[in-house]
Amino acid sequence: MPRSGLDPDTALDVLLSAICSRNRYTTDPAAVVDELRRIAGDRVDILARVAGSWVGFYGDDHTRTLCKALLEIPGAVDWVGDGRARRDAGSHGAPMVRP
Repeated sequence: MPRSGLDPDTALDVLLSAICSRNRYTTDPAAVVDELRRIAGDRVDILARVAGSWVGFYGDDHTRTLCKALLEIPGAVDWVGDGRARRDAGSHGAPMVRP
């Protein structure tokens, strides 16, 4: 994995999330899940957290195929609520100051 300045767990989380997002409209989720498992290696805890959170945040009719496959990853279902909570929290930013 390239050096990023992030701790290894965070870097892995970001990479796995990017793989999910890059493949959100896939019709072949098996290949995506295989790639995720290969990249995650023995860090199945991080894989489960990313998969479940991603489903909770991005799950909709357009991503249904990938979401269904991600939820088959052991432990992923436990993280769906976390992803939904993040989605429902809305975006955060600095308040706009008017002159």
